[in-house]
Amino acid sequence: MAANVVEHLMGFPISVDLPNGGRRDADRVFEWLHEVDLRFSPFRADSEVSRFGRGEVDEVSDDLREVLALCDEYERRSGGAFRTRLPGRAFDPCAVVKGWSVQRAASMLRDAGLERFCINAGGDVVTATDGEPWRVGIRHPDDATQIAAVLGVRNGAVATSAAYERGHHIYDGRTGLPAYGLLSITIYADDLTTADATATAAFAMGEDGPHWATQQDGCLVYAVYTNYRVVRSPDLPMVG
Repeated sequence: MAANVVEHLMGFPISVDLPNGGRRDADRVFEWLHEVDLRFSPFRADSEVSRFGRGEVDEVSDDLREVLALCDEYERRSGGAFRTRLPGRAFDPCAVVKGWSVQRAASMLRDAGLERFCINAGGDVVTATDGEPWRVGIRHPDDATQIAAVLGVRNGAVATSAAYERGHHIYDGRTGLPAYGLLSITIYADDLTTADATATAAFAMGEDGPHWATQQDGCLVYAVYTNYRVVRSPDLPMVG
């Protein structure tokens, strides 16, 4: 039995590949992610996140409290470059919610006894395997048809922050201006919560981001600067 299911959710395609699982396992993942979209989307006026941002929530849920703690942690670590509140903009924790929610989905699959799977959420990937690694490509920042590098990922996660899909949507919280200095930065870590938040924070930091990211526990880096200089961690699991 195997399942490979794709749905468009949170503004991007999400695929769940279960070589040894079934549609019911995939459905549980998407039920959770649909719940997250309803509760945490800053684009839904009635979501918990939107109501919290407007000061309309009397009691914060445990899940939102966990997300807020992560936001505060990465704002502190990045010296304010990572920020969920910017002048003139609504509260937006999406940079944490995406990785956190997909990592939670991965934990659901592990708890169900699945030892091999891959969840790809708009290019951010979390995998598990008891055998051959999953091959995860890093997109060329200028050409969607080209792969800049391929990683062999076993039980880990890969997240990329860049401007090539959505334009300059990542801001440097220290200046309030769009982040500049990198074309893309990819983080490999044990979990997608860490990889996604670290990638966003590093991109927001600009040219200093890759060095900062390498100093975060368990994080390996593949970064492309605006002058096309590439830096990568020596231990990054490159294949091909």
